[in-house]
Amino acid sequence: MRPLDIQHIGNELAIKWDDGVETFIPLEILRRHCPCAGCKGETDIMGNVYKNPTSELSPPAFQLKQILPVGTYAIQPVWADGHATGIYSFDYLRRVASDEPVGSG
Repeated sequence: MRPLDIQHIGNELAIKWDDGVETFIPLEILRRHCPCAGCKGETDIMGNVYKNPTSELSPPAFQLKQILPVGTYAIQPVWADGHATGIYSFDYLRRVASDEPVGSG
C-alpha cells in the first residue's frame, strides 16, 4: 500500500492511503517510533542489540520541520532538534498509524 497524500497538519501527520483509509499520527508517536539505528538500535549476527543510551526528548524533538521523500517507498522526517536519520517505510508508517506492533522500519 502507498500513500496518495502526506501532510503535516498541526501536531499530526495526516496520510491518505491508496486503499481509501486516512490515518492521523500524532507527531510525538511518530518520533518515539523512529526506526533509525540510534533510536531503535542495531542487531549484530549474534542477536545482540546495540543502541544509544536512552535520553529525554526536548519539545523541539516533536516539532516536524520537513518531510523528505525516500525513493518510492518511504519518508524521512526532519525534526526541529536536528534529528533526521529515521527512514519510515510506508509499511512501517501504516503499522505505527494502526497501533500494530512495530519492529524495525
